[in-house]
Amino acid sequence: MPRHRPQDHFGRKAKDEGFAARSVYKLREIDERVQLLRRGQRVLDLGAAPGSWSQYASERVGDEGRVVGVDLAELRVATARNTTFLQHDVYALTPELLTAAGAPVEFDVVLSDMAPKTSGSRVRDQFLSYELYMRALALTDTWLVRGGHFAGKIFQGAELEDARKATGERFEQVKIVKPKASRSESYEIFLVGLRRK
Repeated sequence: MPRHRPQDHFGRKAKDEGFAARSVYKLREIDERVQLLRRGQRVLDLGAAPGSWSQYASERVGDEGRVVGVDLAELRVATARNTTFLQHDVYALTPELLTAAGAPVEFDVVLSDMAPKTSGSRVRDQFLSYELYMRALALTDTWLVRGGHFAGKIFQGAELEDARKATGERFEQVKIVKPKASRSESYEIFLVGLRRK
């Protein structure tokens, strides 16, 4: 049975500001630290539900930009005019599927806040998180333009260095960010790849 966590400062703030979840402040901090998002960009948001990252990206890229969110789960928020949501398996995306939805097939930024359903075994959860991260990173080979950026969540564990190295093979610069909005007991961090080679 999942633990019920009392709503903290970030949770209350997200509700007050109309965001779907407190995780929006993780993306905001990453963006502020590395200048990830800007007006006019095309953004692919993998594991988009409940929708706060897509909401934030939508605001940042403006009407000239596009955001495509993909998740098996439904969004908890209405999408903006510049946002398309596909309730779909992120690993079964095809150009044809995106085109049929009126979405772009190339992106300037790929985001992944995907995480496994935790099992209670820290080592197992770390490995599952690593697998999700690596699958998201592999998708940048298909969907991300040269010079584009990537930010993905991963649980800190034995595989972290492998993930960092694989990111470095694809991007000119790699940064590790632990946002203040991450819960104190959480061992999640974000790897950011800047400027795809």
